[in-house]
Amino acid sequence: MKQLKISFFKGTVFVLILGTLSHFLYEWTGASHITGFFAPVSESVWEHMKLLFFPMLLYTFIIFLKYRKAYPCLLSSLCVGILLGTLLIPALFYFYTALLGHNVFILDIAVFALSTVAAFFAAYKLTVICLPKPCRYLLYLSIGIFLLCFVLFTYHPPNAALFADPAP
Repeated sequence: MKQLKISFFKGTVFVLILGTLSHFLYEWTGASHITGFFAPVSESVWEHMKLLFFPMLLYTFIIFLKYRKAYPCLLSSLCVGILLGTLLIPALFYFYTALLGHNVFILDIAVFALSTVAAFFAAYKLTVICLPKPCRYLLYLSIGIFLLCFVLFTYHPPNAALFADPAP
């Protein structure tokens, strides 16, 4: 159990670092079309959801290979964490901007960090109690739908606030 807890802590750090770096990846690669599918191409809230989704999905594959036999609910629990963290980003962003009337850069960073910590905390707790396993196929489908939406909406976003750059 202690090793799992350490691995989840490492995952949190991994996502915070990789997510932060991926914020600049699209620009660093000369606006590579392929990079845009998993790194933000704009400042929209939707694009910033990628900062957590893809690094945590990558870490999920890494940790799953190591612990899949010891923890039967690991994959479904990490899927819950990915979904929770990804959805917390717009929820927290719109909550604090509704209160303040505008976005604040340092609070945007705090939203990402808090969402990442909450995602791994929830995933850890659910892995230990093995709660989400009966819903695993629905969770896998949800991750797949998010993945498809990130691909589709990167270069063809719907006309909605979530997909527009927030006012400074």
